[in-house]
Amino acid sequence: MKPALMFLAALLPLAAPAQEAFTGRRVEVQVYDRSDGRYLPLYRHRGQAWVAGERGHEYEIHLQSRRGERLLAVTSVDGINVISGQTASTAQSGYILPSWGSLEVDGWRKSLDEVARFTFTALPDSYAAHTGRPDNVGVIGIALFEERPAPRPWHGWRGGEPQREESASADGAGAPAAAESKSRAAQAAPLGTGHGERQWSGAAFASFERGSEKPVEIITIRYDSPRRLVERGVIPKPRRDGSPRRPEPFPAGFVPDP
Repeated sequence: MKPALMFLAALLPLAAPAQEAFTGRRVEVQVYDRSDGRYLPLYRHRGQAWVAGERGHEYEIHLQSRRGERLLAVTSVDGINVISGQTASTAQSGYILPSWGSLEVDGWRKSLDEVARFTFTALPDSYAAHTGRPDNVGVIGIALFEERPAPRPWHGWRGGEPQREESASADGAGAPAAAESKSRAAQAAPLGTGHGERQWSGAAFASFERGSEKPVEIITIRYDSPRRLVERGVIPKPRRDGSPRRPEPFPAGFVPDP
């Protein structure tokens, strides 16, 4: 049985508009910018989901269950398991999502009491690059497992999965963005996730037996800087006056001469 983490009564803000969430069959996922105090808009492009992150901003991954049973969410950032720090595999540790419940994945777990905050940063400064694993920078993954039905009531547990307690940052208060001077080269560099400041984030072990070896659903959200997403065609290119062009249903005023 692999370890998992369970959040206890994590309080999340009210649900954001649909364009700010990835709605899967079992879970709704949002990326929350702590520094700005807002959910990042979700862009769809060629079958992929994207969010635009600002360098220096801290962020969290918020999950809301759409099911009436517990789920295990094995979560990775930049191809790295957010609990163990290992190169990510769906067989590794995850967080337990309560029935109809919600949770916040707020950083790289350092212990049962502490995480290092997720921070958008240039690829060379990312945690993945610093640990020699830069190939999968720019992607958030969540592999979901359903729980095996218990043949009889459980009277205890062995080992098990650390269970997340309510975080002191559960009110979503944003930290100020890091002050920095952005050169053109830095703006053009791919975005990654750094190993930010540490914060209290309690956890405890809990039991969870997977109902299958393979996940029942995998959610993938990619991210990069706004500039690079414009270059990729993910975000519409702004007009010269700075405002995006909106299609008009009746662009002409009168019938022209033939």
